[in-house]
Amino acid sequence: MAISPIGINAYRAAMSQTTQGAQGVHQKVAEALGGSSGAGKTNFMDSLKKSVSDVNSEQIKRDQMVASFTTGENQNVHELMIQLQKAGLAMSMTSTVRNKVMDIYKELAKMPF
Repeated sequence: MAISPIGINAYRAAMSQTTQGAQGVHQKVAEALGGSSGAGKTNFMDSLKKSVSDVNSEQIKRDQMVASFTTGENQNVHELMIQLQKAGLAMSMTSTVRNKVMDIYKELAKMPF
């Protein structure tokens, strides 16, 4: 059974988006950790706010795609599943980062100064 070109093209597009997203995350982390001065703190906060905003937009896009699929406007199951995975992964990563920050805070609170 041959794989249709449509399926291969969709797979390639999804893989390139994933690669671009990973590169963006690496770039944002490098920018956030770039400076140790007060400007670095502002840069970190801006990066954190943008990341949370991006996660929110992924969740909104997911909700819109689910709604359009259930009403029958869009019949593309592949794009829907990709968006569901992207939104789930973004939320999972955000929760993991939050948990790590909370662990660090707890450790710092235990330290005597």
